[in-house]
Amino acid sequence: MIMKVIKKQNNSKMCMICGMDNPFGVQAQFYELEDNRLCGLFSFKAEHQSYPGRVHGGMISAMLDELAYRAYCVIAPKKLAVTLDLSTKYRKPVPYNTPLIGLGEIIKSTNRYFIAECKIIKNNEVLAEGTAKYLVLPNEKVTDASYEDEMCYEIPDEIREIDLCD
Repeated sequence: MIMKVIKKQNNSKMCMICGMDNPFGVQAQFYELEDNRLCGLFSFKAEHQSYPGRVHGGMISAMLDELAYRAYCVIAPKKLAVTLDLSTKYRKPVPYNTPLIGLGEIIKSTNRYFIAECKIIKNNEVLAEGTAKYLVLPNEKVTDASYEDEMCYEIPDEIREIDLCD
């Protein structure tokens, strides 16, 4: 299924998943889709491995966690939240140095919390999936840094549609 990209989200400075100044990070790119889902395009690096050829489970969980939060940013831009619970199901080995797609979708949202479902896909096959619950907090209770200072990288590209193969 081909989905129209509505907006590309900014990247941060040092986040392990989206930080452009983090040489050990994934440097994933995130897109808001026409159906209010969030799509991430990324490749893990060899530095993210557990066994040779496989990404470490902690990095997989970190990506699912990021997809969940960024899915919330589709409906509540610039609001911060912290993870309360994250469950991860590892379906198949996740390779590094391979283009992957991540999807995140909010399934419940209140003023105090939200729940998101996420998955990592390669060639229309779900490699890992998770459900995350977040507590929504005032930004100043999460960090002293300003949202705009940290999420400062606007990286233009030509991606206007994404084939989700689902």
